Amino acid sequence: MYNFPPYVCIYLFILCFFFHSEINRSESLLPNVSVGYQIYDNCGSRLFSMNSTMALMNGQEFAAEDRCNGQSLIHAIIGESESSATVILQSATCDCLSNRKDYPSFFRTIASDYHQSRALAYMVKHFGWSWVGAVNTDNDYGNYGMNIFLNTAQEEGICVEYSVKFYRTETEKLKKVVDIIKQGTAKVIVAFLTSFEMNNLLEQLSVQNITGLQMIGVEAWITAKSLITSKSFRFLGGSLGFAVRKINIEGFSDYVIKEFWDTAFPCSQTERNSSQYALNCSGYQDLLPLKNYNEDVPEQRYASNVYKAVYAVAHSVHSLLNCREQKGCEKGLTIQPQQVSNQQDSDGSIQFNPVGYYDASLPPDQRFVLNTENIIWVGGQLGPRSVCSESCPPGTRKATQKGKPVCCYDCIPCAEGEISNETDSNNCRQCPGEYWSNAEKNKCILKAVEFLSFTEVMSIVLVFFSMIGAGLTVLVAILFYIKKDTPIVKANNSELSFLLLFSLTLCFLCSLTFIGRPTEWSCMLRHTAFGITFVLCISCVLGKTIVVLMAFKATLPGSNVMKWFGPAQQRLSVLAFTLIQVLICVLWLTISPPFPHKNTKYYQEKIILECHLGSIIGFSSVLGYIGLLAILCFILAFLARTLPDNFNEAKFITFSMLIFCAVWITFIPAYVSSPGKFTVAVEIFAIVASSFGLLLCNFVPKCLIILFKPEQNTKQHMMGKASTKSN
Repeated sequence: MYNFPPYVCIYLFILCFFFHSEINRSESLLPNVSVGYQIYDNCGSRLFSMNSTMALMNGQEFAAEDRCNGQSLIHAIIGESESSATVILQSATCDCLSNRKDYPSFFRTIASDYHQSRALAYMVKHFGWSWVGAVNTDNDYGNYGMNIFLNTAQEEGICVEYSVKFYRTETEKLKKVVDIIKQGTAKVIVAFLTSFEMNNLLEQLSVQNITGLQMIGVEAWITAKSLITSKSFRFLGGSLGFAVRKINIEGFSDYVIKEFWDTAFPCSQTERNSSQYALNCSGYQDLLPLKNYNEDVPEQRYASNVYKAVYAVAHSVHSLLNCREQKGCEKGLTIQPQQVSNQQDSDGSIQFNPVGYYDASLPPDQRFVLNTENIIWVGGQLGPRSVCSESCPPGTRKATQKGKPVCCYDCIPCAEGEISNETDSNNCRQCPGEYWSNAEKNKCILKAVEFLSFTEVMSIVLVFFSMIGAGLTVLVAILFYIKKDTPIVKANNSELSFLLLFSLTLCFLCSLTFIGRPTEWSCMLRHTAFGITFVLCISCVLGKTIVVLMAFKATLPGSNVMKWFGPAQQRLSVLAFTLIQVLICVLWLTISPPFPHKNTKYYQEKIILECHLGSIIGFSSVLGYIGLLAILCFILAFLARTLPDNFNEAKFITFSMLIFCAVWITFIPAYVSSPGKFTVAVEIFAIVASSFGLLLCNFVPKCLIILFKPEQNTKQHMMGKASTKSN
């Protein structure tokens, strides 16, 4: 795990066994009992490891006769570092060995991989890496550890693009694994490997020049300096992982450097030129440079576990020798993995700097601590991004891509009226009734309220024509008042003409009540004012039409009809017709009056603020009564159009009623089909257009004669034409 030759690393482990001499000197632990040992080398082979274990369990005869005899004096076996072949282990961390039923005689002095594997998933999630690759050693250590990681990753919403494995001797399988890594899109690789497999993987990555990967490691290789070379640092620089906590064994450094070297290797650099050097020290020349090197001795993360394993055996033997009924045993120190970042120092040396920790003994919300500001990423980046799909911004939702993991998705914009105000939202939510989504679909805002306001161009145009109509009506009234004594003004009862001009002025002005924000009073006023003023207009026109008919009947010999429809009767008829409409409006307002209403059904994205009619029957009655009077007036005027007269007013009344009826017949389908404020605009247009029709047809011909043909505004002229026609 350091820049020592492999046999030096193993040798430092062996020193921990030698250091047990303090046990033999202890008066409280195993008094009068000496602890001994036998050391076997497994040569990195499972077969050798099992053979060594069987030899330790059966004595020396086992090696010769290859038969179990159970005659060994060994009481405990401190196993090797790998999980697949061990009994009591100082560095094998496979969670599988925690099964007390299957492994009743197994004990460990290092935490199992259960916590490390889960911590790996938490770390990956912490950095937002939702799309990762996974590779592990194909043995119990790698398979069990990776299985725990994969299960935890799934719980945390992390997707694994691929999970592959190989063993150190499977060269072809390793090449296939590297091909899968090369073809994958994940930028983060969780490598649950031993240092042997990690070294093999680095070699293949270097051969195929695969860079840009963020390596996440485990305690087996994350602090192994032997893996880091000038070639491999571009793959391992900035890698993160969990390492065994460093614990200093008091007196161990002095023992290794001073006592052991002085007694076991009595050679020094000064002896190189002596004649005895070649004979006595040639076998130690590879170790001699390390004689005075003690910098990495405290770094031996597993040495403390070996030390504790020896003491665990000693205490167990001590308990057996002093067998007494006891209720329990003292628990040993629980060592949790510590997170490490692989960084390069300013002088080019490799440093393993702690950047956090994971302590499974703490409450869940306190177990994982990470200081991201202490991490130095390779290339000075802010850290890699490893996702199958980029995050969906607010205003969109995630839609899983068919046949791919849940981390692979498309970002679909929210529909109209729906929003998502979080990143990576799974669903869009509907805005409440009076709210609508903004353009970015990330916030519900109040719907736009639509009504015909005075500031709109359409309103300005309608108001302009309404005021023009009212102004023209007033000018005509002034002209008629000035010429009130002329025959053309006096004809057909001038009182009805002035009353008609007054009602037309009200008709033009009542259209203004339809513009602006609807209120309770404006809704009641606009419809009732419209209904009453128009009935007043039609009543005046109807009265004038009846006067024309009665005047013709009065010229017949013996006729006395005019006394039945004189000025008083004309006024009463207009008043009666108008009072009927007033009564209808009062009933309408009393039973179910119009009221302001927010219409959210016609448009989804906006609210139409309109005047609800309240009672449809009431509104229909108002319009129906106006239509009834208009049709009656049209029929009477049509019958009177051919009557002989110098100035036959019935013709112009017929035209005015024809225009009036055409406008309001057209109004009905336009009113029903027009949306929102256009409904009001159509109604205003109908009022203004029909009012102009009444004004122009009934008064413009008379005004032309008054202003431009005064010679025709005489009683003789009118009577002369009448006598000519009668002849």
